Amino acid sequence: MNQCKQSFVNFKNLISVSLILVAVVVNTFSASAQSISPGQSLGNELTIRSLPNLRDIGGYKTIHGDIVLKGKTYRSSSLNPLSAEDIEKLRTIGLKNDYDLRSPFEVEKRPDVLVTDTRYTEFDVLASAKNIVLPHTLIAGLLKNPAEESAKLGGAQGAEQVFINLYRDFVSLPSANEAYRNLFLSMSEASATPNIFHCTNGKDRTGWAAAALLTLLGVPKDKVYEDFLLSNDYLLPQHEKEMDFFESQGGDRGILVAFFGVKSAYLDAAFGEMHKRYGSIEEYFAKGLNINTEQQNRIKEMYLSYKLVD
Repeated sequence: MNQCKQSFVNFKNLISVSLILVAVVVNTFSASAQSISPGQSLGNELTIRSLPNLRDIGGYKTIHGDIVLKGKTYRSSSLNPLSAEDIEKLRTIGLKNDYDLRSPFEVEKRPDVLVTDTRYTEFDVLASAKNIVLPHTLIAGLLKNPAEESAKLGGAQGAEQVFINLYRDFVSLPSANEAYRNLFLSMSEASATPNIFHCTNGKDRTGWAAAALLTLLGVPKDKVYEDFLLSNDYLLPQHEKEMDFFESQGGDRGILVAFFGVKSAYLDAAFGEMHKRYGSIEEYFAKGLNINTEQQNRIKEMYLSYKLVD
């Protein structure tokens, strides 16, 4: 009997030690995540090699002196591939919601590897894109016949135009307005945070979502663009071999830089379309996304740490 009692005590002690170790790991990663500069790669900080563009959008100071809260919402590429070890690392940021901006085709091809207790929701930004040339439909042909397809596309300038048109569509497409409306309203729910939103590479559909949200929160334009362009730092190095091969076969390297990275001109196109149609970020949310002032304020309350007023 005493032996059984001692075994039970040992088991309890073992469980207690295990829980303490888990708590230490979580707290260590949480502290690490809080300490990195705005826009820096959390994927690199957590050593999740498949998610170099995983980033906390918090930490930026607004034009009103407020701070965008850290640990509330993250931007990323698709959560696939992820190893069991990667999943454990991702678990440390406590994700409650995973918002996926991809098409059903993209999701089926590479579904997210979900963290336990994380709710998954799809918002297809490009669902109504019927006659639009989408970048991923051009990549296969470009890589198969670099020189010929580069000429057909019109070089790097032609590639950039594909994305300029796409970013205008992020503001004008009915499906984009519906998807971004549902995304931002979902993000404003009491049970929403911490959450993550993403597309395939975490740079275009995700890039516009992040830029629109940061602008609504009052982050200065130069910081919004700086955050947007950081995708180049995290994504382009992953495609060096492809770009080298493409160039060696007579392709225009600038085409793949345009495809795998981002340009200021892309964001210019989205903001230009927004201002042409609505005049301001608040009116874009109000009229384009049908998110009224009260709902916009709720978003701000969720993601801003307001400065103290004397």
